[in-house]
Amino acid sequence: MAKKQIITKKSLAFLEKYLNNAAPTGYEWGGQKIWMQYLKPYVDEFFTDTYGTAVAVINPKATYKVVIEGHADEISWYVNYISDNGLLYVIRNGGSDHQIAPSKIVDIHTKKGIVKGVFGWPAIHTRNRAKEEPPKPDNIFIDIGCTTKEEVEKLGVHVGCVITYPDAFHILNKNNFVCRALDNRMGGFMIAEVARLLHENKKKLPFGLYIVNSVQEEIGLRGAQMIAERIQPNAAIVTDVTHDTTTPMIDKKKEGYCEMGKGPVVAYAPAVQQRLRDLITETAEKHKIPFQRAALSRATGTDTDAFAYSNSGVASALISLPLRYMHTTVEMVHKEDVENVIRLIYESLLNIKKGETFSYFS
Repeated sequence: MAKKQIITKKSLAFLEKYLNNAAPTGYEWGGQKIWMQYLKPYVDEFFTDTYGTAVAVINPKATYKVVIEGHADEISWYVNYISDNGLLYVIRNGGSDHQIAPSKIVDIHTKKGIVKGVFGWPAIHTRNRAKEEPPKPDNIFIDIGCTTKEEVEKLGVHVGCVITYPDAFHILNKNNFVCRALDNRMGGFMIAEVARLLHENKKKLPFGLYIVNSVQEEIGLRGAQMIAERIQPNAAIVTDVTHDTTTPMIDKKKEGYCEMGKGPVVAYAPAVQQRLRDLITETAEKHKIPFQRAALSRATGTDTDAFAYSNSGVASALISLPLRYMHTTVEMVHKEDVENVIRLIYESLLNIKKGETFSYFS
């Protein structure tokens, strides 16, 4: 596929709608419906599982199966305790960052609808500057304008209600996408664009392609574990985000070097099957797609691990999207990186042969 702009006005509108919809871990259904509606013209069929993972399939009758995968959930909070004076205390649902919480507006999801609140914090004038207490999971709290526990409960708020940030999608300096939940709603977007391009370019794959938008990655790769057992694929290409390490206070000697705008990041890790990874890097070189490399230790920390070690072993690889400010409400990615991840997955699929074993012994 010749290098050209991939993201269209239609796909950008889908991305904005998809990102702005809340889909916290365990409550991904609304976002999955938006995702499936967009994909409907480009695939042959869909199926979902009990917990909400959505799968779009191209060529479903094929016996050889390849997965491309992202995850659909976003980090959030749960109401954990309601004080007598109407304040809410929280626990994490996924890796929510307590340090960014103070002064943030939140949406509390109830059966009666959204209840607005704010993470309050003592004014600077009232704090002991010699011994300031930092935000911690056990001292941050939400104020919804109530003065009693009974008043809170009348609004439909109870222990177990999930809480998200409403921060909406926007673009900085024409090419930088900013929003909460780019980790990893961008993955769902990118694999959907791969399906669109295959359809529009009339490409026929010699295998079944399973476009998987997994749930519950943020609490331990749970959705991928379940769906890998159901699909039983022969190979899986997973996409997630990784840290841009060029911003302040990140140790490159520890985290490695990765820069937004310099291309997708191909992972080197025990869970990454080397011959599938080599197919991806050789594809990038052949089609002049810029890419970076990352070395990961015992685990990738992504759904790659779940697919790789399922079903007696599945050839799996990880292509990551460089991202700044992970698990904040201002996560940032570069448009060219997004397009190059899409291009790299697309071209790699076209290089996979029917029945390929990726064996070292063939």
